[in-house]
Amino acid sequence: MAAAAAAALRAWFWNERFWLPHNVTWADLAGEAGPPGSGLQYPRAGHVLSAFPLALGIFAVRLLFERFIAKPCAINLGIQDSGPHRAQPNAILEKVFTSITKSPDGKRLEGLSKQLDWDVRKIQRWFRHRRNQDKPTTLTKFCESMWRFTFYLSIFFYGVRFLWTAPWFWDTRQCWYNYPFQPLTSRLYYYYILELAFYWSLMFSQFTDIKRKDFLIMFVHHLATIGLITFSYMNNMVRVGTLVLCLHDASDFLLEAAKLANYAKYQRLCDAFFMLFGVVFIVTRLGIYPFWILNTTLFESWELIGPYPSWWLFNGLLVTLQVLHIIWSYLIIRTAYKALMRGKVSKDDRSDVESSSEEEDVTSNSTKGVFSTSSNGSNRVNGHVASGQWTEEE
Repeated sequence: MAAAAAAALRAWFWNERFWLPHNVTWADLAGEAGPPGSGLQYPRAGHVLSAFPLALGIFAVRLLFERFIAKPCAINLGIQDSGPHRAQPNAILEKVFTSITKSPDGKRLEGLSKQLDWDVRKIQRWFRHRRNQDKPTTLTKFCESMWRFTFYLSIFFYGVRFLWTAPWFWDTRQCWYNYPFQPLTSRLYYYYILELAFYWSLMFSQFTDIKRKDFLIMFVHHLATIGLITFSYMNNMVRVGTLVLCLHDASDFLLEAAKLANYAKYQRLCDAFFMLFGVVFIVTRLGIYPFWILNTTLFESWELIGPYPSWWLFNGLLVTLQVLHIIWSYLIIRTAYKALMRGKVSKDDRSDVESSSEEEDVTSNSTKGVFSTSSNGSNRVNGHVASGQWTEEE
C-alpha cells in the first residue's frame, strides 16, 4: 500500500505534461545529448543532490576563511574583538530582563524607577546595554561580510567569464532553440550547482550566523531561491537561468563592500559603494532584467516553444521577482535621496547593535552617512537588499 502510494505521488509530481513541452518525455532526456561517446547529457533531477556535500564544503571553507583570512584583515584595519558596553550588574533588572521582558513599557519603567530609586532614562539605558551584550561584535560582522563579498565577487566574475563565450549571452533566442534538447556542458553544470550549493550553505549557516529580526523572511527567501534554481535546472531552463543568476550577482558584492567600509569606519568609501550599489541595482533590475530577461522568457520563448504548465509557473515567479525589484529600487532611491539632501539616514531597525545612550541616538542620526549604524546581513533574493534594509521605517 505504501509503495503504491509513493509510486502514485512520484508519478503525479513528475508529470511530463507539467514539466515538459508537448510531445517531450523524460525518456527523451535520459540518453546522451551528443554523439555516442561524447559524454554530454541533459540536466537530471539527481544532479541537484550533489549540491548538498558541496554546500557543506562551502560552509567549511567559510569557517577557515573567516578565521585565517578575514579576521587578520579586520585586526589590521583596527577592528577590535570587543563587544558593546556591558550593563552594570543589577539582580532586579536582570530578573526582569531574563524572565519578563527585554524592552519594558512605560508603566514597568516607572515601577522599576521607584523600586531602585533610579531615573527612568538610566533604566532605559541599562536595558539597552543589556540587550547589546548578546549582540555580535563588529569583528564578527566584518568577517561574515568579507566572506560574502569574496564569494559574490568570485561567482560574478566566473559567471561573466563563462557567459562571455556562451551564444545565448549575445542572442537570447538561443535559450529556446531546440529546447529542451540542449546539452549540459561541464562549465554550465558547475556554475549552476555552485550557485545552488551556496544558497544551501546559507540555509545551514543562517542558524549559526548573526540573528536578525528578518530571520523568518530570509529563511523563506533562501527556500524560494533554492526552489527556483532547482526548478529551472530540472526542466532544463538553465541557459536563461544563468543569465538571471549573473544579473542578480552584479550588485551583491558592492553592497558587501559598503558594509566592510562601514565596519572599518571609512564612511565616505562606504557611502560611495552604497551609491554605486544603488545605481547598479536599479540599472540591472529595472532596465536589463525586464527588457532582456523577461522579454526572452515571456515573448521569445512563447514564439519558439509555446507555453505549457511549468512555463507559466516559471514566468510567474520571474514576474513576481520584478515586482519586488520595483519595491526595493524605490526604497534604495528614497534612502539615497535622504542621504544626499540631509546628509543622514535614520537608524536601521534591523541594526545588530543599538545606540548605547540617548546621546548616541542623537549623534548617529545627525552625523552618519548612508549607513547610520552597523550595517546588516544579507537580505537577498538571489542576492539583493531586502525591503527597507537601509530605510528608517521597516
